[in-house]
Amino acid sequence: MYPAAFNYFRPTSVSETIGLLQQHPEGKIVAGGHSLLPMMKLRLAEPESLIDIGRVDGLTGINDAGDHISIGPLTTYHEVLHSDVIAASLPVLAEAANQVGDIQVRNRGTIGGSCAHADPASDMPALMLALDATFKATGPNGDRTIAASDFFIDFFTTALEPEEVLTEISIPKLGANSGAAYAKFSHPASGYAVVGVAAVVKLDGGNITEACVGITGTGPVAYRATVTEQALAGKSGDSAIEEAASHATDGVDVNGDIFASPEYRAHLAQVYTKRAVQAAVANARG
Repeated sequence: MYPAAFNYFRPTSVSETIGLLQQHPEGKIVAGGHSLLPMMKLRLAEPESLIDIGRVDGLTGINDAGDHISIGPLTTYHEVLHSDVIAASLPVLAEAANQVGDIQVRNRGTIGGSCAHADPASDMPALMLALDATFKATGPNGDRTIAASDFFIDFFTTALEPEEVLTEISIPKLGANSGAAYAKFSHPASGYAVVGVAAVVKLDGGNITEACVGITGTGPVAYRATVTEQALAGKSGDSAIEEAASHATDGVDVNGDIFASPEYRAHLAQVYTKRAVQAAVANARG
């Protein structure tokens, strides 16, 4: 199927992009296009205008900024996979990027596009939540910073205002005795997460003192499994992790579809939460 007719703009600066968003309030930003364009072809999305930010200066790159890593939103999965900075400080991000789609998607799809699109089955939102990332949004009134916990609102909905552009993603480096991992059950056709779990833990004397668990694919939006996190505090051992993982979907309206019923998806969430936490603990010890 072909998409509906639309206007096409290709700005070269953030200020020009904001101006176009003001002039075309029904328009949509497109980066790599691997999320929006398939929806347009199916007529699930019919934006009046496309604003292609692929040539906007200053929105690419991965930089070591001391206590955190700064990532331009137009950075592709391929660039994450081959970044020495990511390999040294946030290898879990490359681990997750390697599980996104296929090589064509990884070559063109962008980290910022995935986050701003907020597909409930995309991988990056779970990572951003677990890693406590922050997003810089730039709009007519200047810049503002949004915590990942406040960024993902609902089904395909983020805290970005209609006239704002995502201009930077900042992710804290892991501290000493910390580890992270991503575990995913992929849909065999689409590659999206039926369930994906990102876990970050900090250890002290073998016990988990802090845990962050981000889950995607399970509910209408990626979320922090706070009950699981609380249950992990001060604990160690597989039985404690398994018990904590049993709360992975507490308070969540679990998705159901032709591939996975809500009950099956909830079971997968518990299994993959256990696996992700176990792997994160092993990485922290290693």
